[in-house]
Amino acid sequence: MSNLIYGLSRAMAWFGALVLTVLAALTVTSIGGRAFSFAGLGPVPGDFELVEAGTALAVFCFLPWAHLKRSHATVDILWKAFSVRTRLALDVLAEGLMLVVWLLLVWRMSIGMHDYYKNGELTFILQFPVWWGYALSMPPAVVGCIAYLWRLLETIGVVATPPGDVAAYGVH
Repeated sequence: MSNLIYGLSRAMAWFGALVLTVLAALTVTSIGGRAFSFAGLGPVPGDFELVEAGTALAVFCFLPWAHLKRSHATVDILWKAFSVRTRLALDVLAEGLMLVVWLLLVWRMSIGMHDYYKNGELTFILQFPVWWGYALSMPPAVVGCIAYLWRLLETIGVVATPPGDVAAYGVH
């Protein structure tokens, strides 16, 4: 199961990188079109709408992998002063809080998606339904819930971390 969760999270991170690459190309094209407006070119219609939805998707794709790899930013000024037992307790608390925050985020996102679906709101330029952006981000968000739970279970010691995939406990 661990290999499946890590593999899926890694694949989503690569997909997020692809999305960001496409968004970067779209942005360069749009800015280039604006710069050459004298030659009859122009910006890509709806570029802001696409970048907004695509960036949200990419972030939801990156976060599970970053969390599994313990790659979030940390402040380690006092970390080494604590005992191993205290560090473990703080890690369990932090992992639990991250899981709760992620679950709340996904829950509220699903409510927002449902509300946008019901009211039929469309984007201004491209006229695509706003809920589509939420719907695209929902699968990686759900995988994120699983990854955050799995990371908590690893920290508690209930499940094993895949060998060579995460730094040894206590190393940030």
